[in-house]
Amino acid sequence: MEHYNMNLTLKVWKQKNKNDTGGFELYQVKDISSEMSFLEMFDVLNEQLITEGKDPIAFDHDCREGICGTCSLHINGRAHGPWTKNTTCQLHMRAFNDGDTIVVEPWRSKAFPVIKDLIVDRSAFDRVIQAGGFISVNTGNAVDANAILIDKKDADTSFNAASCIGCGACVATCKNGSAMLFVSAKVSQLALLPQGHPEKQSRVLNMVAQMDKEGFGNCTNTYACEAECPKGISVSHIARMNREYLLAGLTTEE
Repeated sequence: MEHYNMNLTLKVWKQKNKNDTGGFELYQVKDISSEMSFLEMFDVLNEQLITEGKDPIAFDHDCREGICGTCSLHINGRAHGPWTKNTTCQLHMRAFNDGDTIVVEPWRSKAFPVIKDLIVDRSAFDRVIQAGGFISVNTGNAVDANAILIDKKDADTSFNAASCIGCGACVATCKNGSAMLFVSAKVSQLALLPQGHPEKQSRVLNMVAQMDKEGFGNCTNTYACEAECPKGISVSHIARMNREYLLAGLTTEE
């Protein structure tokens, strides 16, 4: 693949804190390699700003390997940028052309307030998990790995759900700010496995209740969440969660 350098204009959202109105600022970056990752390009820009005595742009990052989900940016109107099934840290500058203007924003959601610049508070996801995204077991000697037989289809579907990295792209891309794909993935991950069966009714009721409490919107089946999910998690999990929720509501005593 041919390597080339480019000059770019960046239109980046700057916001001091959640109470600040914020706004876009323009930046120029030069001689950016097409083989750089998007975050490496931001590193270059921040070094430039620090050298000039200016405040660097705050953005989230950690593993930079497409695993942790913290590199959550809206790039040119798309969650994680133009490549499908891809995280921002795995987006490379060859996705853009010399002279392009790139618009970079934080996630836009009532449930994800801006902390600073491109960093948002996604602790709402943590509270949803704390409400029921776990199993309770008696500890003791480790059980043999093959002691509990699990249907291959169920195992594969659970694994698909477990691939969710909690980045919030589903919320950011949904016109309603819905977290249904995230929550349903966490419900399916455990409900499909024998270890998760004992608590599956209380789990789905508690997690959905917490999701609503956090202010996430409802799902209207636009499938934007699946289209922008960096792990390609299926909306079929939402249908499964709805069934689990309905059944739990019918069978659980008040």
